[in-house]
Amino acid sequence: MKHFKIVLSAAALIAISGTAFAQFQSAEKAIEYRQSVMTVMGNHFGRIGAVTKGETPYNKDEVAKNAAIVAMMSNLPWQAFGPGTEGGKSRPDVWSDSAKFKSAADKLQVATANLNTAAQSGDLESIKKAFGATGQACKGCHDDFKKK
Repeated sequence: MKHFKIVLSAAALIAISGTAFAQFQSAEKAIEYRQSVMTVMGNHFGRIGAVTKGETPYNKDEVAKNAAIVAMMSNLPWQAFGPGTEGGKSRPDVWSDSAKFKSAADKLQVATANLNTAAQSGDLESIKKAFGATGQACKGCHDDFKKK
């Protein structure tokens, strides 16, 4: 039942997020939205990282909750990169090479879904592997599309 609620909540947020771009009142609001999503995602990803590095004891339920949040949040920021939302920490390549940017976003979404699957299984070695792949997807996008 708990997992059903998470999935249902994620589906609702994804449905709502589809109309989010139309709701941004300005480029600044879109930038604020996407940066907020990335901050929340990064905080929960970091909690999993602390476990994979042995800095925090492994608690299956906590890792599973954090991975579900990361996977759900990975679906949200992309509509806030629409035309007219240039700026913030994003490089112009986001808009000039939108196919490459979309590919990077898709790669992250797949990686976070795989991380979530591994976390729900409870297998710490699978979690570590999926965490590494997700980190690489994050880094790849940041290397190509985020200002230093």
